[in-house]
Amino acid sequence: KAAFINFISDEEWKSIEPVSSWFGPSSFLMSSMSALFKLSMWIRHGHGYLTENLGIPVWGSYAVFGLATLFLGMVLGLVSAVLGAD
Repeated sequence: KAAFINFISDEEWKSIEPVSSWFGPSSFLMSSMSALFKLSMWIRHGHGYLTENLGIPVWGSYAVFGLATLFLGMVLGLVSAVLGAD
C-alpha cells in the first residue's frame, strides 16, 4: 500500500511509457483475444453440460465438438467458394 501511495505522490507514473494503442483494451487485437477466451469458456461449459448433465462419455463430447468443427469448416469453405466465384 505504501509503495502505491509513494508511486502516486512522487509522480513516478510520469516515467512509465503508456501502453501502445495496439495493446489497448479496445483494440482489435484485445477484442479478438477476448472473443477467443469467451469461445473457450463456452466450449468448456458445453463439454461439462454434455458429460455431466446428459451423461455422454468424454470421448463422445470430443466427437461432438470435432464434428461441429468439421461442419463449420465445410460451411465456411462453401461460403468462401461461393463468394470467391464472382
